[in-house]
Amino acid sequence: MSQFKPAWPLVVAALLFVVPANAAKPTEDDFYRIITFELPPDEVIEACGFQRMPDGKLAVCSRRGDIFMISDPLAEKVTADQVRVYARGLHEPLSLAERDGWLYATQRPEVTRMRDTDGDGLADVFETHADGWGVSGDYHEYAFGSKFDENGDMVLTLCLTGSFSSAVPFRGWAMKVTSDGQTLPMCSGVRSPGGIGSDLHGNLFYTDNQGPWNGTCGLKLLQQGKFVGHPGGFQWYDSAPSMGPRPTEPESGSRMHVETAKIPELVPPVILFPYDKLGKSASGIACDSTAGKFGPFAGQLFVGDQTQSRIMRVFLEEVDGVWQGACFPFRSGFGSGNVGVEMDASGALFVGGTNRGWGSVGRRPFAVERLDWTGKVPFEIKEMRLTPNGFELEFTQEVDPDAAGDVGAYRMSTYTYEYRSQYGSPEVDATQPTIQSVSVSDDRKSVSLAVNGLQLGHVHELHADGVRGADDGELLHNVAYYTLNRFRTAE
Repeated sequence: MSQFKPAWPLVVAALLFVVPANAAKPTEDDFYRIITFELPPDEVIEACGFQRMPDGKLAVCSRRGDIFMISDPLAEKVTADQVRVYARGLHEPLSLAERDGWLYATQRPEVTRMRDTDGDGLADVFETHADGWGVSGDYHEYAFGSKFDENGDMVLTLCLTGSFSSAVPFRGWAMKVTSDGQTLPMCSGVRSPGGIGSDLHGNLFYTDNQGPWNGTCGLKLLQQGKFVGHPGGFQWYDSAPSMGPRPTEPESGSRMHVETAKIPELVPPVILFPYDKLGKSASGIACDSTAGKFGPFAGQLFVGDQTQSRIMRVFLEEVDGVWQGACFPFRSGFGSGNVGVEMDASGALFVGGTNRGWGSVGRRPFAVERLDWTGKVPFEIKEMRLTPNGFELEFTQEVDPDAAGDVGAYRMSTYTYEYRSQYGSPEVDATQPTIQSVSVSDDRKSVSLAVNGLQLGHVHELHADGVRGADDGELLHNVAYYTLNRFRTAE
């Protein structure tokens, strides 16, 4: 059995190092280091999903239809001889999960479970676990699956046929697969998912990509009986009596917050990722459940982006029963177009990608990589919370009270996107809120901004260029984007 190793170099993860003020300006690599796995030269591994196995190996599914096992995936250097084929011939598997010794793969036509019964390293038993949806053969009909919940259930997000329609049953829906393999309608309105994952509390989110009825990429909440925005699969309500009547058709050219007030089933995106400013093709989702082994962002979500070959960071909060929050730049520079993102219990983040069919900033055609925290704490905006009169910013390190307490250290703008049937949307309805005052907390770890002009349904883009740390250092990333779905009222 393989030995679990802590993600290098976290042997002394409790030591939190701070870059001294006279050092060169730090970069992302000083805090989170990308380790690129060496892969067999005769294999194409377009890595889209990961699963750590009970024996310590890392299962990796490739968009090409293969599954591989990587031994000792936390080694300082992962070499090609650690990568072995486990299964061949699947139909574009994009997600993996493990339960009771079985490896489950979500592929286009079904969820398949498999295992190796004779110990030769190759899966030799394959069984259909669930297949209660349609496949037409259209290139766009991707399927992503979640991990299992405590009941042994999982959730799938099924991409539309093309961008606009649903040619076969339940394309454009999220479906629940029960522990015994039943496939049940859960949520309509899905367009082009890129990943699915849960937070620490079991809330399930998926990423959807810019296109019809999606002005930009978004992080969306999946809830039973709800509608998340794209009406292209509405005809399948006739086959889903448990969902009730189909929702009212949204008005093209409206705004999401206007339509959510009119359509009870419609749930707004939790996060809008500003197009091109922070991603262009949102993908995999991982929650930091390691309680500090991955750095100072415990409990937050990390979201991949295929086009920009990056990982984004997301802080969420619930306001008046609705989820919303802020997204931040986190780590760029990955080798290919990030799709699969998996947080390991050790504190390592596995990242896999491909650029086939779409370009990516990373020039490799495919890659399997690992992101390790170096033990140093970056100076960042850790959280951006809504208050009744503005925002509260919490930082990872103490701020200089004079710099951070200066109104001129901040600037804010807002905008939203059209909710329309056409492909994507420009930024619209721009405003310029006024930051009226700033107060620094006694512990110098947070700042309260009084803001006049908060806008419902808008992204609030905050630049904190003038903020300095106690050692006069600059923020590693000085921009945040808060999606405001509900105002917070005074308690």
